[in-house]
Amino acid sequence: MACCVLQITGLIFGGVGMVGTLAATAMPQWRVSAYIDGNIVVFETIWEGLWMDCISQLGIRLQCKFYDSVLALPPPLEAFRALMCIAVGLSILSFLMAIVGVKYTHRSREDPQGISIFILAAGVAFLLTGVLVLIPVSWTGGSIIRDFYDPEVPMSLKRELGAALYVGWGSTALLLAAGAMYCHF
Repeated sequence: MACCVLQITGLIFGGVGMVGTLAATAMPQWRVSAYIDGNIVVFETIWEGLWMDCISQLGIRLQCKFYDSVLALPPPLEAFRALMCIAVGLSILSFLMAIVGVKYTHRSREDPQGISIFILAAGVAFLLTGVLVLIPVSWTGGSIIRDFYDPEVPMSLKRELGAALYVGWGSTALLLAAGAMYCHF
């Protein structure tokens, strides 16, 4: 009975982690404009994401523009895009493997070897997905913090941590927890 509860909990964590990974990849709020020097009157908010930049004017009008050229992007951004796309695909695959593993566990309790293959594969895939999400999210967070405290970076170019980074860190925690639960069997 405890085994089934752990499998269902891992499936829920993995599913929410999968949705969070997809959301973090698509969200434009990776870097958000910082308000420094006591400037309370702010007319524009700038969001920078993996796929587009957005400008919100007075919280009423939102304009987003996809990046014009893939070749003009900085190499880290290209790598982060690739890692997040791989993570999305792997999270979907690992979630499907977990569903098959849970269904297969309930159908044949006589064959413990068949159970461990699907569940273990899903666990390893969830762990790998968590690491793939953690790398670009943490690297971006570190570069934002480094640039924020760098006195040579102009105030207009300083950014803060965006909501997509927090979604990515939460997804990483859920994916790693799901992977640990499935690798426990």
